[in-house]
Amino acid sequence: MQAATQITNLTIDEINVGDTATYSRLVTEREVELFAAVSGDHNPVHLDPEYAATTQFGECIAHGMLTGAFVSAAIALELPGPGTIYLGQNLQFRAPVLLGDTVTVFLEVVEKHESKPWLKLSTTVKNQDGKEIARGEASVMAPAKKETVTVVPPPAVQLLEDSDAN
Repeated sequence: MQAATQITNLTIDEINVGDTATYSRLVTEREVELFAAVSGDHNPVHLDPEYAATTQFGECIAHGMLTGAFVSAAIALELPGPGTIYLGQNLQFRAPVLLGDTVTVFLEVVEKHESKPWLKLSTTVKNQDGKEIARGEASVMAPAKKETVTVVPPPAVQLLEDSDAN
């Protein structure tokens, strides 16, 4: 189990247009399975290697919205960080994420509202080869209060087989 870590946010007053941050994750079969369990999206292109082999991808791919969840994590943990409220997101998927890919989310502040604590962030996601897999823009409400919080990793999650759930 990973240890708890401390992270500190950036307040709206500390943030400027042009500020950037990155966040990276390795996409594993286990993460795809857990995302399918939580989201209810059991599309076989994500979960069934035999089925996925018959598709244009030739293998299992991660859910597009798992990539979206990584964008959310980058905003929550990096820029602006804890206390940020997600207001909206547009996201275009450009290429598949394969199991074993390392994806990196690149955030850049492209607009700062003058009278409200709102930011517009450019969101770009690339794989380990630098290939763009998604891009878009997020609208967020940045925190007004500076805070340092302890981030505790979630407990290990055991997926239940359908027969165990009944």
